[in-house]
Amino acid sequence: MSASHKLSTAVKALYYLAESYPEAKNSSEIADSIGYNPSKLRKILSFLVKDKIVTSTRGKTGGFLLAKTTNDITLQEIYCSVEFRQAFYLDVKESNQESDYTEQFNNYFLDLFSEVQVEIEDKMNGIVLNDIIEKIKG
Repeated sequence: MSASHKLSTAVKALYYLAESYPEAKNSSEIADSIGYNPSKLRKILSFLVKDKIVTSTRGKTGGFLLAKTTNDITLQEIYCSVEFRQAFYLDVKESNQESDYTEQFNNYFLDLFSEVQVEIEDKMNGIVLNDIIEKIKG
């Protein structure tokens, strides 16, 4: 399992938008604030817009705004918006030398990781953006 850079970037951007609300912010302003590449951030923001976590308006005064309250945005929702893989993923590859136990080991770990995945998703569904903001602010 690896930590999601996209997830942490999305959460930082959403934090910035929450702090800036109700003023819309463009991708360059957000990127400068969180220290991230504006072009890469626009891709992440486009996923958040598509999933109705953020709204986007064009024009001179346009930019991005939260589409929901910080109590209505779960960490799981953010993760699913920006990532296209499970949080806990096992890549079971066939080994060069098949043993009598290869399939049993693979099945064991696939079952185990499936259970862990459900636990991770449940935990992330129980965390809302406001929880993260409060934790960061101390």
